[in-house]
Amino acid sequence: MTKRPYVICHMVPSVDGRIVTDGWRLPHGLLAEYERTAASFQADAWIIGRISMEPYAGKARLPASTRGARLPRTDFVARSDAPSYAVAIDPGGKLRWESAAIDGEHAVTVLTEQVPDRYLAFLRARGVSYLFGGKSRIDVPTVLRKLRSRFGIRRLLLEGGGKINGSFLAAGVIDELSVLVAPVADGGVGTPTLFDAREGPGPARHLKLVSVERRRGDLLWVRYRIRSSGHR
Repeated sequence: MTKRPYVICHMVPSVDGRIVTDGWRLPHGLLAEYERTAASFQADAWIIGRISMEPYAGKARLPASTRGARLPRTDFVARSDAPSYAVAIDPGGKLRWESAAIDGEHAVTVLTEQVPDRYLAFLRARGVSYLFGGKSRIDVPTVLRKLRSRFGIRRLLLEGGGKINGSFLAAGVIDELSVLVAPVADGGVGTPTLFDAREGPGPARHLKLVSVERRRGDLLWVRYRIRSSGHR
């Protein structure tokens, strides 16, 4: 059976689990502290959703149409020897990549088979690798196995929004949780949280505490392992 990467969810929530930082007046140096703790994992790649990736991807123009035979719905690997990878989950093919790399990290996008041919042609022309995660919905375990087999990714940082993180949690594929708790009590209602898997009772996962460390700016770095994550 094909192995998948070891998945570490690394986030900066408030003490009440909210993750939208607008209006928080965050401590000076929080971003640098977040990057330092993230780098300590020595991951091969990081993965986020479409909305979070948009500022990095850019706003290149998409061709109006394509001619010729329908492009096959098979994975396209433009590069498999990159030192690291930036992965986006973009089911509908909406990101407008200006480059095939983000700060030297090769771009990989995860699609459904419903994206149009012109978008696939656009990605190929840009040199952006793409994987199909399902016909109409993204199957997270399948995507992880492909990231391992196509690109050799062994350690993956999950840094998404509540829904993407929640989908990984529900699939039982998070191995470790790393939270840099901001010294903020948000108090918002209806804003994204660390995990937003579904309405009603969630896919509760039991955690084992690994470490607790005070960091600059009254930040608290807490690490857990997910019990019975099923990592292979």
